[in-house]
This record gives sequence, structure tokens and C-alpha cells, in this order.
Amino acid sequence: MALTGYSWLLLSATFLNVGAEISITLEPAQPTEGDNITLVVHGLSGELLAYNWYAGPTLSVSYLVASYIVSTGDETPGPAHTGREAVRPDGSLDIQGVLPRHSGTYILQTYNRQFQTEVGYGHMQVYEILAQPTVLANSTALVERRDTLRLMCGSPSTTAEVRWFFNGGALPVALRLGLSPDGRVLARHGIRREEAGAYQCEVWNPVSVSRSEPINLTVYFGPERVAILQDSTTRTGCTIKVDFNTSLTLWCVSRSCPEPEYVWAFNGQALKNGQDHVNISSMTAAQEGTYTCIAKNTKTLLSGSASVVVKLSAAAVAMMIVPVPTKPMEGQDVTLTVQGYPKDLLVYAWYRGPASEPNRLLSQLPSGTWIAGPAHTGREVGFPNCSLLVQKLNLTDTGRYTLKTVTLQGKTETLEVELQVAPLG
Repeated sequence: MALTGYSWLLLSATFLNVGAEISITLEPAQPTEGDNITLVVHGLSGELLAYNWYAGPTLSVSYLVASYIVSTGDETPGPAHTGREAVRPDGSLDIQGVLPRHSGTYILQTYNRQFQTEVGYGHMQVYEILAQPTVLANSTALVERRDTLRLMCGSPSTTAEVRWFFNGGALPVALRLGLSPDGRVLARHGIRREEAGAYQCEVWNPVSVSRSEPINLTVYFGPERVAILQDSTTRTGCTIKVDFNTSLTLWCVSRSCPEPEYVWAFNGQALKNGQDHVNISSMTAAQEGTYTCIAKNTKTLLSGSASVVVKLSAAAVAMMIVPVPTKPMEGQDVTLTVQGYPKDLLVYAWYRGPASEPNRLLSQLPSGTWIAGPAHTGREVGFPNCSLLVQKLNLTDTGRYTLKTVTLQGKTETLEVELQVAPLG
């Protein structure tokens, strides 16, 4: 009686022996794509007539790989035969150059001369040699607490396991909570600054592992904690007292990414500075006031500010007159600069020589305007800070100049300076 694999399948539905002791092992135990493998059969007993091999979960004709007649060695391919399978006389199944699609359940069905059938089950997992994955990001520059990070591990393999690395180590707990069930997508809502850094994903299976190149994430934040420093000491909100004619540098600092743009203001008026510091080279009453630093982040569109008050120290209140330049020459202009003039000034007057009316060069009135006196030559100009400009000097301008000031409280102060004009040549 000649039987085909299909008729054996029909018989097996009637004579299936569920107490079969057939076992199937895999050689090699963890095959890699391209390997030649053998599904080795153990526990066959009795005089067998034929074998049927199935690549699938049931004894369905559609899963039939091959039928083999023991007495003749004839092998008949089935619908699931891929051209790589061959049945051995001992019932084992060889597969040449296995591919990942060969993975799955394999069933061996045997028939003895009484047409009784036994079955054995085996499973094969073919592992890929994994290509290097790639991390894909929705963006590599995000704003803290506003933007969402979304990373995807791109890999040709759909079966490999995935794990993530942050700066070469394990992911922080907050980031692990954002992993998708298959581990291939990492999402983080409201990204934090401490999560900026290098991200990598790794795909692996029992025979292969491959890690991506790092992708670097920048998280923008700030500015915050804006402060003004003097000599590394925070002075925000303080009053800084500076000795007359000494220097002062104020630094603006903040926590920000990227480094913010800085704008300085003096008494509410913007300074053309654009740096993280402002320098007062020679402290006078004109530099007294409120200094404000404004830090602006162009990425977060946020800003912050800090202010300090700068005043002359008590020892610097006394007035003094400094010619600028200190050694003027014939034909030059000179400014008799007044430093430390009284803040409650009412009027002042300049004299060429002693403080008497015939010698008066000019006076400034309470209105802020000045008027010429009897000794005015047309070359003298007064300023609100009491300074006097003398233009186009000649040798006769050499001598004593006297400044007389009167405050709102009626306090009068007189100050003299000797001017020396050097001849040309």
C-alpha cells in the first residue's frame, strides 16, 4: 500500500499517541542566520515506516515541510518547503543557511508499520547578526519644562531586544518611565536640564549586540538667579560705597543655557555695553546711582534682572578740582573738572583769581542756566556739575581759578585751583 504524506496526516488524526516520548534538540543550540542547523530527533522506537515534518504550530497540510519514506529514502517536499530542508534517515531535519523566517515551532510525526503515529515538538529561534541601530530624535535642542523629547531606536530587526543608555550609563528613573512597551521609543514630557546629554540605544539578542552612535541633547533654560558680583561677592540689592577716584567693576551672572545676552542700565537709561560686566574707571559723583543688569535668553525667551546702588563713600564727599588735561598747552581746551560737588547745590560761580565780583567769569542760576560775569572772555562755559571749560588757552590764562558753591541749606564752600598753561614749542 503506497501512502503519501497527506494520507499519513489523515491517519494521524485517528491514531495520535499523546504519550509520545520523542524529543527534538537543536544543533547548534542558538543558531545565527546563515548557519546550517539540524533538528536532532531523540527517543524514536520501533520499526518506523515514514516521517512527516511540519514548520508550524499544528499538523496542518499548509505547514508540511517534507514527507520521508524510511524504506526507500524517498523525500517529498510539502507546501512549507523552502528549498533548504532535507530529512535524514534517522528522522532528523537539516536546514541549510537558516534565516530568521525559519524561526518557530517544528513538529515531527512518525508512522510505524501498524500505522500508529507519534509526534515530537521542537522550537527554533534563528538570531540575526544585528546591524548598528540609529537614534532618531524629534529635536536635539529643547526648552526645559515646555518641550517634549521623543527618541526612537531605528533598527532593521523587529525581534531584537532594546535598551537605552544616557551618558554611557543607565537611564534615570524619570526617563525609564517614558519607554514604550517594546522599548523602542523614549518619550519625556517637560524635559529637564539634568536630562541633557548623550543618548544611545542598543539592540541585542543572545548571539549579537550593537549600539548606536550617541545623539547629544541640549536643554535650554533660564536665565535664573541673576546676580551682580563685585570681587566674587554677590551684591544684588545692596548699596556699594566706593572711594573717590577709584575703580569699580560689576559682573552680571546667571544660570542659563545658552549664555544669555546682557544689557546694563544706569539710572534707568540703557548703556551701550553688551558685556557681562560694567567698569567704572574713576569713581566720581557723576557715577553715583542705580546699576541694573538684564539677562535675556534668546532660546527660552525669558529674562531676569538684578540691581545695585553705587555711591561715593563718606570720605569722598569733599570737593576737588582736577584740570583735564592736567598739563594743557597753549591753544588747547581745558576742563576744570569738579569732583564731589554737593548734591543739594543751589548756585555756583567761577572767578579768575579771588572770589570778588570784578573777577567773576560766570554763575549758574537755580534754573540751571549760567550767565557771564565781568571777567568772562567768551571762551568759558559752565556745566551743571560745576565744571568749567576754558577754550583756546593762551599764556595769560595761567593762574588761580576759584569756585564758590552755595547749597540749598545755605552752606557756602570755596575751592581754588592753579592752572599752568605751557607754551607751544
